[in-house]
Amino acid sequence: MITITEILATLAAQRPIFHSEADFQHAFAWEIHRRLPNASIRLERPLAPLNNQLHLDVWAAQENTILAVELKYKTRALSVRIDDEQFTLRNQSAQDIGRYDFIKDIRRLEQIISDRKNIVGYAILLANDSAYWTRARGSRPVDADFRLQEGRNLHGILRWGEGASEGTKRTREKSLELKGT
Repeated sequence: MITITEILATLAAQRPIFHSEADFQHAFAWEIHRRLPNASIRLERPLAPLNNQLHLDVWAAQENTILAVELKYKTRALSVRIDDEQFTLRNQSAQDIGRYDFIKDIRRLEQIISDRKNIVGYAILLANDSAYWTRARGSRPVDADFRLQEGRNLHGILRWGEGASEGTKRTREKSLELKGT
């Protein structure tokens, strides 16, 4: 099986920017297909054993090995032309919610991997918004447990801090427990 590092390095050289998460997802899966033409590749594969409403972004199976990948593409506003293609990214904001959702993807991948053999899972967050990888300024923010700054190891039970608004937590009230690190 190929490595995620190889796929991302190739994409970085070919595509410095994507129009959307779906565009990133397609390019990612296409690169897997290019390198493993006999692999069975599925986008948005339903995960019925867990919940009929949940889908995995990329599922690639070849022989006895499965690659399960969750992708997030979080953007700040940007308008740029590269060659003959115009890219206009919107400011998605709500980085606290984006971080929660990304960690929720990691938790789901842990569940998927524990339920099956010969499977490797990756959660990939691609962003042009430095709020995803820089430390919070000041006192402890309400999303401190969900911060993703470089060098941070996530583990254990992660929850919203005191003062997190009901609007922020809506549909994201539950703590997230990571089994691994």
